[in-house]
Amino acid sequence: MAPSIPYIQIPELTLVPAHAFGGFPPAAIALKPFGTLVALGLYFGSRAAIHAARKRGLNERALVSFLTWVVLSSFFFGHVLDTLSYYPREALRDPWSLLRLWEGLSSFGGFTGSIIGGLAWRLWYRTPVLPYTDVVTSCFPISWTFGRLGCSIAHDHPGVHSDLWFAVRYPDGGRIDLGLMELAITVPLMLAFLWLMRRPRPWGFYAGTMCAYYAPLRFGLDFLRERAGAVIAGYAAGGDARYLGLTPAQWGCVPLFVLGVALLVRARHTGTAPPPAPPRFAVPTASPSAAEQ
Repeated sequence: MAPSIPYIQIPELTLVPAHAFGGFPPAAIALKPFGTLVALGLYFGSRAAIHAARKRGLNERALVSFLTWVVLSSFFFGHVLDTLSYYPREALRDPWSLLRLWEGLSSFGGFTGSIIGGLAWRLWYRTPVLPYTDVVTSCFPISWTFGRLGCSIAHDHPGVHSDLWFAVRYPDGGRIDLGLMELAITVPLMLAFLWLMRRPRPWGFYAGTMCAYYAPLRFGLDFLRERAGAVIAGYAAGGDARYLGLTPAQWGCVPLFVLGVALLVRARHTGTAPPPAPPRFAVPTASPSAAEQ
């Protein structure tokens, strides 16, 4: 049996060629397939979360604010932790690389950033965060599906060599494509969540389920990742570093799974009633005297 999945590459769509207006722009402005899919995932996931918030009776303005804090924090820490975990020498050589957010993202760095952003929002507005977290998490697999589709097209998560039928025909031979594998495990989660959202679930159910579902699968899949330093068709493959035999993501899977179990246990007692809107986002009501006028 031989690998049957082709190595597909989608070219960039150039919008403005380099030096089109004299010396500007210095480099071509183009739509990249990965970035485009991530942007689409962010849009559709956010729209779904806003719709779910209305359905569950959450304050829409508060949800948008919470989502903004979470997204910005996840992108920032997703890059910073990616650089520190996978390219520590680059960070020491060029500390400014920590601020070049467009140069790489780590999924577990993004998860960590989303937790930090959510906790910061909670402290700032002094509001229970679990209902907002659960609504966003229930729709997150929509965004994640687009993101992992982008990874499978960019081929930026190469796995070990393989002759299995679901391996991808990389230029140097068949390999497991971890971006494609994660897409395969995310789509069922997305479909399950969309079906489960037909009726209210206790707060924490979706966040706990996602963490408990994803962590062991990701832990197992990372054993199939190529190691750092691998070269494919003359280019660095972007393999993962190991710490005591495990990738950074595998170390992150342990607390993520514990968090998922804890949230599922807590969900047994949280109920489904929407929390009161934070005072900052509450819609002011007209006073009786103003209404009479």
